[in-house]
Amino acid sequence: MSRGFAPLILALALTLSGCGYQIAGQASLLPKDIHTIAIAPWGNVSIHYTLSNYLAAAVSKEFISRSRYKIVSDVSRADAVLYGSVANMTTGGTIYDNTASRTTAGQITVQIQYRLVDRAGKVLISKPNMEFRERYEIAINPGQYFDESEAAMRRLSTDVAKDVVSAILEQF
Repeated sequence: MSRGFAPLILALALTLSGCGYQIAGQASLLPKDIHTIAIAPWGNVSIHYTLSNYLAAAVSKEFISRSRYKIVSDVSRADAVLYGSVANMTTGGTIYDNTASRTTAGQITVQIQYRLVDRAGKVLISKPNMEFRERYEIAINPGQYFDESEAAMRRLSTDVAKDVVSAILEQF
């Protein structure tokens, strides 16, 4: 009975091997001559200067973990350069507790823009306006207050990095 299934399994394996299936994030639609990418320091017009540092680090880490490209620090040695900036950032309360007369949750909203440019100056991908949000809690008791907004900016940076790298690798 097992001999009857062997040709069927072999035929199925051969059929599936040629279907073009690829694991997500492994394919790249960028030109074949790009092997190195530099992540330029991110610009930032907001008063939260640390956000641009978090974004550059998160995007570099995401490229390293998800792509075959080598990340270099020297822009002049890169086949392509990723330029990004924080165009706007706002924070505000989202939940107000009437009994305590305090805000108990906040939200960070960030608009970013980025572009990937090859060595010749050709823009390979450009996203002029992307918006991201991240919520965080605010302690009601002032004695237990812990500013969670910094941790929220780090989480937001990770989310931004995933979207940016996915868009570049898959060219959405």
